[in-house]
Amino acid sequence: MKLEGLAAPPIARIPRGVWALGLTSLFMDLSSELIHSLLPIFLVVTLGASPLVLGLLEGVAEATASFAKLVSGALSDRIGRRKPLALLGYGMAAATKPLFPLATGVGAVFLARFLDRLGKGIRGAPRDALVADITPLELRASAYGLRQALDTVGAFLGPLAAIGLMWAFAEDVRTVLWFAVLPALICVLVLWLGVEEPEASRPPARPRPRLGLAPGDLATLGPACWWIVAVGTVLALARFSEAFLVLRAQEVGMALTLVPIVMVVMSLVFSLTAWPAGRLGDRLDRRKLLLLGILVLVPADLLLAAAGSPATVLWGVAVWGLHMGLTQGLLATLVADTAPVARRGTAFGVFHLASGVGTLLASLLAGALWDLYGAPATFLVGAGLALASALLLLAAPRVQRRGGSGRISA
Repeated sequence: MKLEGLAAPPIARIPRGVWALGLTSLFMDLSSELIHSLLPIFLVVTLGASPLVLGLLEGVAEATASFAKLVSGALSDRIGRRKPLALLGYGMAAATKPLFPLATGVGAVFLARFLDRLGKGIRGAPRDALVADITPLELRASAYGLRQALDTVGAFLGPLAAIGLMWAFAEDVRTVLWFAVLPALICVLVLWLGVEEPEASRPPARPRPRLGLAPGDLATLGPACWWIVAVGTVLALARFSEAFLVLRAQEVGMALTLVPIVMVVMSLVFSLTAWPAGRLGDRLDRRKLLLLGILVLVPADLLLAAAGSPATVLWGVAVWGLHMGLTQGLLATLVADTAPVARRGTAFGVFHLASGVGTLLASLLAGALWDLYGAPATFLVGAGLALASALLLLAAPRVQRRGGSGRISA
């Protein structure tokens, strides 16, 4: 395979709207990860919840987001608009941020997390479809990689802020959680002012029901798209909530003030690899790159299973971040490649729904294994499921790329 001309197209060719969507994700992830990096400790240490309860909370929260993505993705196809739904979702998530520091029990945290992830679900599929709508076909993987990289910059700035604030406020978790409100508000402003939905990219509205899938919608996605959905679902089973990475670090003796460094390390590696992975995805075989990324999860799980010190956990978390950088943008790109243009929002909704159900089951399984057999069993099972996902991808049909016009190109 030749690598001539591997240098990416000028980054200025990435549409302005993709940059704005990336910055929107950056500020929301800064806010969300500031909370998320402390939430496992807040629940388990401060509020006395068990790892099984943590797994239930995380799984239900992510599954909620995934069900909402199915509805919002299909709705964006029908009304021919993506941005209003994205604004609604980001706005709802921003409004939930004060609920976390105000929570006095597990039930209140559950409600806040549920509403926060509902907002994520409403925005997710329309935003992902909008990236494909406004990006030239030859830059698609780069665009998804850039948005994912900017998203993940926020994901490591949030835990960094949590570390500094935990030190400054003497480990007063409630006070630190209040600082998540401002970046969430900035995120909504960036989306509102910085993203314009071109008329030419909007699919025509159809006289169909406002909510729900019309008969035949799912059948039109095609076998190649459904195969990517299946690969993503099994991979979600292998990759349970990152809250368990934080809990693993605390279990092997990492100080509470430093625990958010787990998310910093993972997100930093994720961010640094997502954009290069996208660049390669526009030039090389995307399926082979995705296969490599899936297999990287296996050594990450093995390191985390064997960890006896914070340093080993951080090495495992770094490899986990490499896996994320190599897979997340490419999975989104492959959904856009294989989905019919008029069903692009629906396809992303189906993909996120299936992945969310996988995440729910994975988090419940991880919590149960942790309670019954300890942390090593949780990560060893994750490694086995990652191998199963890789085998499924090997059996997938060759992907055909669908452009914005609906034509299929090799």
